Amino acid sequence: MSDEMTTAQRLVALMDHLGLQRAHVATQIPGDLAELAQTAASRLGGVVLLAPTRLDGASFSGVADRLLMISGETGLTVGTTTRAQSLLTTARRHVLAGYEAAGWSDVVADRAGEVAAEVTQFLGIVAPRIAMASTGTGSGPVRGECAGLTFNVQGEGPPLMLLPFFLAPSQWGPAIDALAKRFTVIEVGGPHIGGIAALEDRARAPTYRAMFRTLVDHLAPEDGARVLDVGCGSGALDRMFAALRPSVRIEAVDLNPFFLREASALAAKDGTGERISFREASATALPYEEATFDGAFSVTVLEECDADLAIAEMVRVVKPGGRIAVVVRAIDVGQWWNLDIPPEIAAKAGIPPQSVAAAGVADRSLYRRMRQAGLTELQAFPSMITIDRPNGPIWRYREDAVVPGLTPEELRLWQAAKGAALADGVLMQSHVLHAAVARKP
Repeated sequence: MSDEMTTAQRLVALMDHLGLQRAHVATQIPGDLAELAQTAASRLGGVVLLAPTRLDGASFSGVADRLLMISGETGLTVGTTTRAQSLLTTARRHVLAGYEAAGWSDVVADRAGEVAAEVTQFLGIVAPRIAMASTGTGSGPVRGECAGLTFNVQGEGPPLMLLPFFLAPSQWGPAIDALAKRFTVIEVGGPHIGGIAALEDRARAPTYRAMFRTLVDHLAPEDGARVLDVGCGSGALDRMFAALRPSVRIEAVDLNPFFLREASALAAKDGTGERISFREASATALPYEEATFDGAFSVTVLEECDADLAIAEMVRVVKPGGRIAVVVRAIDVGQWWNLDIPPEIAAKAGIPPQSVAAAGVADRSLYRRMRQAGLTELQAFPSMITIDRPNGPIWRYREDAVVPGLTPEELRLWQAAKGAALADGVLMQSHVLHAAVARKP
């Protein structure tokens, strides 16, 4: 299948492959489902948005009467779902009492029983109104791939497609058994959906690739060097590193076993798997002896953990004289959209997503933290990243953080300006990453 297929086209192809005219769907990432909700709402039964941190509610107006949003009691998901419910008045909202839901929260693992019960109850109410067909796997689970999406089917009853979370390590796993008692559960994965798709999309941007080439140049690994990637995600940067420095051995760790499985499959597919090893590990407790590596790097990970501890761990496992490179998002630098919009709209759109953990780092303090960790010869290279694929997941992820805060008139002006820029071939968005490399004495 073409790499240019949209997520909606892939989901429709998968449903057709499985013989499904209609299915319930649950996801954390509304952007993965927005186009399908707009263009083929009749293919959707009940829709569940579980702990979404970005949400353009207007995209789901056609399914509002069969939409459930689940949020934490605190955190980004509260404002996201509250704003959406003010627009989607027939939608239902459930709050996980006492729970702070961040973009990286392992929400199903933390509240498996409550999530499964709420989803089951809601879809049980919705299903009779939309004539859901019952299906089943009969002899056991069925696995396969269609249109670039992997699927794992189990259970009996109305079909329920579970789309990937962005960062949650356990994904839907802790609730699968409970849901499979009432539904034919279809777990969806692969490089074209969820967090993997977003990370792969970001890594295709020329300016992002240029930033990473600069990182590799500053890291300056010698032939045969052993380099550690802390928080590898989809492994896109490890595959790029392997192509840039074929003699370097790369060890990549991530706390997310779902990411690691997908990353390993992607590396095997492009022929770099023998030069990259993947291992489950936390950035704040690296499972290596002191002075194990010749260098280490971490890209957009230290926003979501104890940044100082993660830097200290990289310092510990790198040999004296080795270099450490760190890149984080810059929430202290405004983002820019190449749109002809009034200043008041530009001011709103210029605020970067403020997603950072209490002990994380997403500002210029990165440079001070690296020096305080005892690193020397600090070389900062803050980088401007430009994205220009409005149908891509990274664009949607950033735009979905902007449009819910616009008034109806502001949204009209935004869409008109976006259409004009697209027609002129100058539609783009730029944002800054803080980046630096330094040497361990």
